[in-house]
Amino acid sequence: MSAGDPRPLVAHVVHRFGVGGLENGVVNLVNRMPHDTVRHAIIAITEITPFRARIARPDVTFHALDKPAGQGVRVWPRLAALLRELRPSIVHTRNLSPLEMSAPAWMAGVPVRIHGEHGRDIDDLTGTSRRQLLWRRLYRPFVSRYVALSRDLERYLVETVGVPAPRVTQIYNGVDVERFRPAAARELPADCPFTAPGLWLAGTVGRHAAVKDPVTLVRAFAALRATHPDPARLRLVLVGDGPTHADVRAAVQAAGLGDVTWLAGERDDIPRILRSLDCFVLPSLAEGISNTILEAMASGVPVVATRVGGNAELVGEGRTGLLVPAAEPHAMAAALATLSGGDGAARNMGAAGRERVERDFSLDVMVGRYADLYAEELAARGLARGVPQAA
Repeated sequence: MSAGDPRPLVAHVVHRFGVGGLENGVVNLVNRMPHDTVRHAIIAITEITPFRARIARPDVTFHALDKPAGQGVRVWPRLAALLRELRPSIVHTRNLSPLEMSAPAWMAGVPVRIHGEHGRDIDDLTGTSRRQLLWRRLYRPFVSRYVALSRDLERYLVETVGVPAPRVTQIYNGVDVERFRPAAARELPADCPFTAPGLWLAGTVGRHAAVKDPVTLVRAFAALRATHPDPARLRLVLVGDGPTHADVRAAVQAAGLGDVTWLAGERDDIPRILRSLDCFVLPSLAEGISNTILEAMASGVPVVATRVGGNAELVGEGRTGLLVPAAEPHAMAAALATLSGGDGAARNMGAAGRERVERDFSLDVMVGRYADLYAEELAARGLARGVPQAA
């Protein structure tokens, strides 16, 4: 708490504050939460990137610990010192890498330590890695409350990690239904090569990383073109960048799709691109709750997604989209063929997706649930607004 400011401080701890779904969720939460309730600080274990410009509030502070490769214990003293200086009421860590930071937060006397489980990565797709389970159990005593972004992750925390059920709260991500909205006509940017009328565009948005598996989408699109009655109108849009980008580019070239694929890279006009697609595809091998699925649904676009993590909690099979097994290009191609048929089914799915997002996944719903959680944890410790935090 700063001098004269009665608002409790929430310190959000992430691995790296850069482009990503998890980080975008932090941005939405910080920007949307009523300014008179809490203040915010963002702490990155590694670095703060220019992505910080997405934070619209002028009272948010940013701190990078510049952790080198290896165990995070190296930055424990620096984090503990920073927290003693900032004196937050709540530290909110997210995903496995920052989990251990709940220990120095406890050492620094932070009264509330919340940890969010957002999903799994390529090195533990099923959540059964003995090392990672041990890690989660080791730091369990330092966490006051867990947030699971999906029911799948909620079950995992309770049944596999062994967290008592009352200490787990399930909160879905929310989406900005004003920023992500349907369009009456395509709004593709000028540098998109696929502006000709009559084209059918399938696309995805996401990091080019192994767990996101964009190569499977490339292979599925190649299989679709090989069997489609009108392949000349099919186009593929891949928005994103990352460590496997070279593999994605090589897969596009190997499949002979260079002329019909737009490798768009990282963009700041994603809403415009999403609402111009005919079908959104999420080929991930693992997911918590996908922001991009929600954004596509809010944009009125039908979804093809792999049946992993929380995807089935978002995509209503046959109602808002289609679900397929992970890493199976031909199953994905069959789903794409169904939605490219032009019989109105895809439009109906897109409209149903928009209705569901407006009802169940708005930003207001998400922010309200986090605000309630923060208030509950503060009240349980006698830390109402205006009451000093623990020294």
